[in-house]
Amino acid sequence: MTNMATKVMQGVKVLEVAQFTFTPAAGAILADWGADVIKIEHPVRGDTQRGFLNMGGVKLDPLRHTLIEHPNRGKRSVGIDLATAEGQELLYELAKQCDVFLTNFLPQVRQKNKFDVEHIKAVNPSIIYARGSAWGDKGPEREKGGFDGTAFWSRSGIADCMTPPELPGPLSQGMPAFGDSIGGMFIAGGISAALFHREKTGEGAVLDVSLMSTAAWASGANIAQALETGIVTRNSMPTSGGAGTNPFMGNFWTSDGRTINLCMVSPTGLIEDTFIHIGRPEAAKDPRFADVLSLMKHAKEASEILVEAFAEKPFAYWREHLKTLKGQWAPILNLIELANDEQAIANDTIIEVEASDGGAPIKLVRNPVQWNGEPVETTRAPQASEHTEIVLMEMGVEWDKIEELKAKGAIA
Repeated sequence: MTNMATKVMQGVKVLEVAQFTFTPAAGAILADWGADVIKIEHPVRGDTQRGFLNMGGVKLDPLRHTLIEHPNRGKRSVGIDLATAEGQELLYELAKQCDVFLTNFLPQVRQKNKFDVEHIKAVNPSIIYARGSAWGDKGPEREKGGFDGTAFWSRSGIADCMTPPELPGPLSQGMPAFGDSIGGMFIAGGISAALFHREKTGEGAVLDVSLMSTAAWASGANIAQALETGIVTRNSMPTSGGAGTNPFMGNFWTSDGRTINLCMVSPTGLIEDTFIHIGRPEAAKDPRFADVLSLMKHAKEASEILVEAFAEKPFAYWREHLKTLKGQWAPILNLIELANDEQAIANDTIIEVEASDGGAPIKLVRNPVQWNGEPVETTRAPQASEHTEIVLMEMGVEWDKIEELKAKGAIA
């Protein structure tokens, strides 16, 4: 294996005191980009998420724990009990030598265990202090915890918008760590900008990203529209057919019950080509569909022609046949199909890391930024406390001291 040549974060040291996915995902992205990410875990329990082995009825193997691998690949793990004075001293020693401190522990826990902004800045004033939270660092709920199911999906308006009004209640999230993974990218981007700012000014900024703000930004275009018009648009019930005025926008069901999505926002120059591709060349010559204005006026009739045509052939036929279609379209895929999609493969979407059990490699998704067209090369997530001795020795802690701290239970 050759090393990825472009490591834009080479030489950057990140100290992560975080668990679950949202904030650790930022550490994983920085590790993908070449940073040395040192993850501090409790010496006995480790990251709480290590215990999440039953998710949505899917049982996970602790040695092939994808929910740990996704947000923790490429890191090194050091077991320190931050409730002890010795553990806190050790954390400060590490913080002195790091560029970024990354955490998602609640303010009251950061205060109690003395790793809040003032404690870390006291030992390293130029460190960048990055906080991930559910609800933000201000306001009456700053001390409340939350997950992406609450802060990203439920309270943000996303669950409401995604749910067709005909359903008896809102859709549940259905995707583990959905907002977490998006928000982790935002934190990584913020840290990148903070490193650039420090390069120019010497100042180590304090940055916040919440799951609530992540959701608001992801929904930003819709929120602005709702605030401007007073109208909240909702999803509609699944059907085969085009949108009200544009028959070339919608989902169309195939003969085997799968779906093709057409998304020709502007059908100009695409009418004839589309009708020919669906096997209805005569419709291309129909005066009702001669130009965009006529097409929109007769959208219902055009949609019926498309619905009928798509229902005649199976999904696999359309996937192949529509490759030459000029307009925008997509097959509706499941997650496994996406991972095996030729376009996803060509763009190195899936990466492999060795598994802790020595079995087949674990497949993960690379972070969305690709440097110079190169695939990501990284290592598996660490086992809890796997690198304690090596990292502490690198940081200048004597072996006798390491032995002494181990005997006290301050480290693992």
